[in-house]
Amino acid sequence: MKINSCLLVLLIPLFSLAQISTKKSIVANQLNINATENYTTQSTQLTLKTAFQITEQARATAAALGKNVTVAVLDASGQIIILTRGEEVGPHNTEAARRKAYTALSTKTPTLLLSKNARSNPDTQNLATLPELLLLGGGHPLWYHGKVIGSIGIAGGGSPENDDAIAKSAAISAAQIKTH
Repeated sequence: MKINSCLLVLLIPLFSLAQISTKKSIVANQLNINATENYTTQSTQLTLKTAFQITEQARATAAALGKNVTVAVLDASGQIIILTRGEEVGPHNTEAARRKAYTALSTKTPTLLLSKNARSNPDTQNLATLPELLLLGGGHPLWYHGKVIGSIGIAGGGSPENDDAIAKSAAISAAQIKTH
């Protein structure tokens, strides 16, 4: 009798585990979750080399306009990959470029377009009061196969239109990275 009791004591946890596993399967089936389904997603990240290329393209466009600018390139999570300030560009432009890039990333919209839309629509005018957003031309999201993978922000180009044109020029068509 003692052996049967000991076996029973050892087997009870196994029966409990079987019941828990069965309950999890029932819950998963009710939620239409495949037990082998992956619960993570894959993401595409800009490389440092790509960020350098984007920066150099923007700088070349700025130079063609006779401008020296600050360039910020952010990854998909809003973290800085590269931030360069052009010579003789005011120090406030460093933060402006970063915030333009962040705004473009966050809203998935070029900042010049966002600025115009916000001014023309009373419901969106309050966007300008959000601490991290900067509704000035010069920020563009970077798109890859229909997903935003980062952004670029330009400041110091002399006008919102110049900053916008410089940011827009940072697309890398050979890599299918677009700014619109």
